[in-house]
Amino acid sequence: MSALSAYLENELNDHVLGGADYSRPATVHFALFTSAPTESGGGTECSGGSYARVAVTNNATNFPAAVSGVKANGTAVTFATASASWGTVTSFGVFDASSSGNLLYFGNLASTRTITSGDTARFAAGDFTITFE
Repeated sequence: MSALSAYLENELNDHVLGGADYSRPATVHFALFTSAPTESGGGTECSGGSYARVAVTNNATNFPAAVSGVKANGTAVTFATASASWGTVTSFGVFDASSSGNLLYFGNLASTRTITSGDTARFAAGDFTITFE
């Protein structure tokens, strides 16, 4: 399950109803967390051990058209192989920058996973989904 950040909620509301137009980022960056972010951000993002956010070009190949209100990733999102422990990953975030930036989406993983040296975290094609409620 994923949710919109407060930032993205405001941008989309302004875009649809009388505010400035929102320009989608050309690239989005997937992040992993050991402590979940909230609508306003925060959380504890993984760090060290070769961890880095994964850049994904924001296009129709990587994010095909929504079906029945669900948007899913069309290609795998694969993180670098961990060279040290990243801890127990509980949640994810999608940002508009490779560091800092604005949180766009966030949510908890279906099951937590401890990432140790030699592990490779990934979202297989279709595993990452967004729905508006």
